[in-house]
Amino acid sequence: MEHITKAKIIFMGLALTALVSFKIAKSEKEPPAKQAERPNIIFILTDDQRFDALGAMGNQIIKTPHMDKLAKEGILFKNAFVTTSICCVSRASVLTGQYQSRHNIGDFSTDLSAAALAKTYPSLLKGAGYKLGFIGKFGVGKHPPASLYDFWVDTEAGEKSQPDYITIGKNGKEIHDTDTIGHAIGDFLDKFSDNGPFCLSVSFKAPHEQDGDPPKYIIQPRYKDYYKNVHIPSPITAAPKYWEQLPDFLRTDENFGRSRWKGLFGTPGLYQENVKNYYRLITGVDDVVGEMVNKLARLKLTKKTIIIFMGDNGMFLGEHGMEGKWYGYEESIRVPMFIYDPNLPKQLQSYAAAQMALNIDIAPTILSMAHVPVPKGMQGKDLIGLVKKQVPERSDFVYQHYFLGSPHIPKVEGLVNKRFKYMNFIEHGYEELYDLKNDPHETVNLAKNRAYIEILKGLRGKFTMRKAEISKPVL
Repeated sequence: MEHITKAKIIFMGLALTALVSFKIAKSEKEPPAKQAERPNIIFILTDDQRFDALGAMGNQIIKTPHMDKLAKEGILFKNAFVTTSICCVSRASVLTGQYQSRHNIGDFSTDLSAAALAKTYPSLLKGAGYKLGFIGKFGVGKHPPASLYDFWVDTEAGEKSQPDYITIGKNGKEIHDTDTIGHAIGDFLDKFSDNGPFCLSVSFKAPHEQDGDPPKYIIQPRYKDYYKNVHIPSPITAAPKYWEQLPDFLRTDENFGRSRWKGLFGTPGLYQENVKNYYRLITGVDDVVGEMVNKLARLKLTKKTIIIFMGDNGMFLGEHGMEGKWYGYEESIRVPMFIYDPNLPKQLQSYAAAQMALNIDIAPTILSMAHVPVPKGMQGKDLIGLVKKQVPERSDFVYQHYFLGSPHIPKVEGLVNKRFKYMNFIEHGYEELYDLKNDPHETVNLAKNRAYIEILKGLRGKFTMRKAEISKPVL
């Protein structure tokens, strides 16, 4: 050091200052590689759309060409499920990446705590520099976190847990909720298309019925002739004998599934009209998705934007003599799900994934796509890592539904694996066991079949162990 002259020190200092100034100026013009690679993400959630109410899932009647195209060009999850089949709990699971046992949202009035909200995918993306948008039905608690978002359009109607389908628009005229959401998507994209990476969460009311006595499916008038000359086949388990074989505590008019069935599917005519209206509402969503995709193309955002789609829970359309969800049958817990990423490796384009995917997987998947660390408390899996076989495939999952209870919605919990389904109506000690491979429509309850006693015992034990695992607090 004694050989370094004062002039040399001054020169080195000036050179270092120039180098730092150059790097700062360069970084302002050219963001770091990882930041530059961060995609825009649009997450679309429909309300009560069951797994087979999508053309890409094999439905030959429903018209969903825009969603089908995205699903067929992206990753279509053929075995996607929710861990609780009711809006409020499922949406909390989507936001937190957690089972109900951990996030503890079990009704329509409880808000996520500030600590829990801070660990949701929107909060974490916000902290990483993403612009956030939310449009539609938030569906968790009574005080949705509007201030978290840069763009907020809440269609929930005051204290109701559901939006109304028909409201008064900005022009003073009636407008359907699906059209309100479509317009808001366009407004968001106009505002944030060149404003850094964004994450837009879109939550439709459709195809949920409008609550009432009886409930109704309120469609946009322009869809009234869709499916007009089509006959909708009745489900196998809509036959009266499948209702009659249910236990006494379910086979009552106080069961919400049965009381809603009467008003919507109780006669052949009602069944035809209301399943068609359910399909019409989904086609309305599909057209909004098509408009959104076209808008992304006009804004030159197609290559920069990932689209994720799923239903928040399934829906009985007359199966087992019911309308609704809640219980552990396939029509209730299975949902449509796909990921469209224009930059997927070729082997994952037009890929039909057989792996079990869950609603708790959405949050860690979105965070991984955005290069944001996934919190330890999230219990879901990164779905891209799953299909790339970089994370282990799950062999089963726990199902939980504790809202309300008997007689209206008897509480049920259980375990689902690729072959068998075990459910226990915990207020009544009534167990169900179905062999999904040989009985995909769940027509024969094997819980009292002595040939399956060891399988039943094994599933009981596995459920107890798995429930304890998912209920552990985060350390």
